[in-house]
Amino acid sequence: MWYRETPVGRVGIDVNASGAVTRLTLPGTSSEAASDAPEPPVVQKAFLQLEEYFAGKRRSFDLKLQPEGTPFQRLVWQALETIPYGECRSYGEIAALIGRPGAARAVGMANHHNPIAIVIPCHRVIGANGKLTGYGGGLPLKQRLLALEAQNSRRKTESRRS
Repeated sequence: MWYRETPVGRVGIDVNASGAVTRLTLPGTSSEAASDAPEPPVVQKAFLQLEEYFAGKRRSFDLKLQPEGTPFQRLVWQALETIPYGECRSYGEIAALIGRPGAARAVGMANHHNPIAIVIPCHRVIGANGKLTGYGGGLPLKQRLLALEAQNSRRKTESRRS
């Protein structure tokens, strides 16, 4: 696991032998020791893309991902990647999207186990009532990510009008 400080705190990235990102740890969620090895190019690319995201210059990630999970979890995580930048979906909407309309709670559990948060945007999933629900990095981080995306979405819309 390689770590760097980001605008939201210390983030860790892990990759496998085939050069795919397998895990991204949010601030305060990992006590794993940092690797002594130099950062592989894929880790450098992932941190660069995170920097661009936090700076409002990136809306999607171009990384090879290989999250480990059950077939259902991976199906949910693929659905999360379809949520547009700056938008939110409910757990029920994700359940319907994957063809399991009664599985909102299971979607919530899969969301909770997302090993590549931010890149696989589980922060964009909210409760059916529009309220924020749990997030592995804590609700303040979820609020911050959603606010960042909302602000950058407004900026882009305003610049198109000018």
